[in-house]
Parts: sequence; C-alpha cells; structure tokens
Amino acid sequence: MKLSTNILKQLVKSATNIHSDEIGCDDCFDRLNKFAELKLKGKSPEEAMPLVQEHLQRCPECREEYEALMEALQTFKESS
Repeated sequence: MKLSTNILKQLVKSATNIHSDEIGCDDCFDRLNKFAELKLKGKSPEEAMPLVQEHLQRCPECREEYEALMEALQTFKESS
C-alpha cells in the first residue's frame, strides 16, 4: 500500500504536535462522562479538563463518541 504525500504530511504534522501530557483515546473515553456532565450543568469542561478538550479537537472518533453521548444525555434530560 502506497501512502500519498498528503497522508504523509498529515502523519508528520500529527507526530510533531504531540505533547508529553496528551491523553490517548482510552483515557479520553474514560473521562467523557464527566466532561459531558459538566457541559450539561452549564460549566466549562474545556477549562476543567483541557486534555480531553484537546483530544476531542484532534480525534474525530472520540469527538463522534462525545457528540453521540451528548445527544443521548440531552434526549434523556428532556424526557425526564
């Protein structure tokens, strides 16, 4: 399988943007409930949990999980 120049550039960019205090998908997933609860309470999860926020900004899979969780929680909250 040949990698395109564009994909290689994205991989290099991602590798150079890694910080020692970043979290991975597993850690992000473990913290999504708390992050979502803060958001629903009108608090700022971005300030309280900046590593989760940074991960969600760069990881489409985790962001999709977060958005699905928020939608489910909003639906549950509205039906209560």
